[in-house]
This record gives sequence, C-alpha cells and structure tokens, in this order.
Amino acid sequence: MQVPDPQQNARLIDEARQGDADAGARLLDFHRATLRRMIDNRLDPGISRREDASDIVQNVMIEAHRRLGQYLVNPTMPFQLWLRHIAQDHIIDAHRRHRQAQRRSLDREQYLNPAALSDQSSIDLAGQLFDKQPTPATEAIRQELRENLLNSIGDMNSDDREIILMRHVDQLSNHEVAIALEVTEAAASMRYLRAIRRLKERLSTPNNRNPNDDQPGS
Repeated sequence: MQVPDPQQNARLIDEARQGDADAGARLLDFHRATLRRMIDNRLDPGISRREDASDIVQNVMIEAHRRLGQYLVNPTMPFQLWLRHIAQDHIIDAHRRHRQAQRRSLDREQYLNPAALSDQSSIDLAGQLFDKQPTPATEAIRQELRENLLNSIGDMNSDDREIILMRHVDQLSNHEVAIALEVTEAAASMRYLRAIRRLKERLSTPNNRNPNDDQPGS
C-alpha cells in the first residue's frame, strides 16, 4: 500500500497535527484509491458480489477519521500502515458477517482477488521464481503463467499468501512489512523468503509448471 507522494503525505499529516480541520479529510482522501485497491485484492469474490467494496472503504474512512486525532498524538507506525490495519479489520468483519449468515465458521483467512496480480506483476514475480527470466511470446502463455501464479498463491496458507501480496501487490518494502506484521525486519525477510520458496515448490509440481518449459530452447 505505497504512498503515491511521500512528501505530500508528510505535509498533510503535519498540517492535520497543527490543527488544520481540512487537512485530515484531505489526508484520508489522498489514500482512498490505494486503500480501495488493497481491499479489492483481499475481498472474497463471492462476498464482493453481495457487499460493495466502496461501502467497506467508506466505513474504513469513517473510523479512521474518528480515530485520527489519537493517531496524530501517538503515531506508532506510518499512516498508510495504520490505515491498512483498520482496513484489514473491516475485511475480516465482512467475511465473518457473510460466512455466519451461511452458517459457516470463519478464521482470519485472507482471499486473493483474481485481479490482484497484473500481467507485468505476474511476469516480474515469475522472474524471481524460475531460473531464467520468463519472456512469454503469446498472450495465451502470459495468461497461463498468471493463472498458475494466482492458483498457487491462492492455495497457500494465509500467512504466506498475505506476505506475497504485501510485497508484490501492495509493493511494501521489507521494513514496512515488518512494521505491519509487528516483527523484526529479519523475521519479515525470513517469512518472505520461506513463502517464495513454498510458492516456487508449488509451481514446480506437474500441474503448476512454468509455461515456458514447453517453449523451444527451454
């Protein structure tokens, strides 16, 4: 959940801390689009058909506005990560409401929206997982690569899936991931490396192989 312009973000936080009544609203609006992407990428598709992500975004904004003064007095983490924590709670609540309505139990499982990984993100991630940088020659191969990645990530446990989303979809740095997870940077790095290793193992199985293996010269 990267900040589009860190300098503008810092200026808005400073203005809000100095008592500018409008700065807080501008600060939240500044993060709205990024927050929406974060929620879209984690909301179960079945639930998103019944509950509009825009409503969740708005509820997050209302709560963040209510708690903003407290945050400004004691900012224990970067603003965008604080906002992310609030959003995660609302996502979990949305899943719980709908699962309970269907008389199913719900834990803190995260979901993977099929739109989470763009074509380029898929190719970039695949470049880390395979021995050589994939250069898909056709749209069909690009789509197969993306589907294999999505299926493999979607089948991972929630902790592995979340840290991969944080690094490759939200584009958080290892430092930001450590803050969000409340662990050391070394621990965050180790979790990420383990998740990547397990993802690579999944993609190496017969049903999830690198689509470029079928190309001449592979």
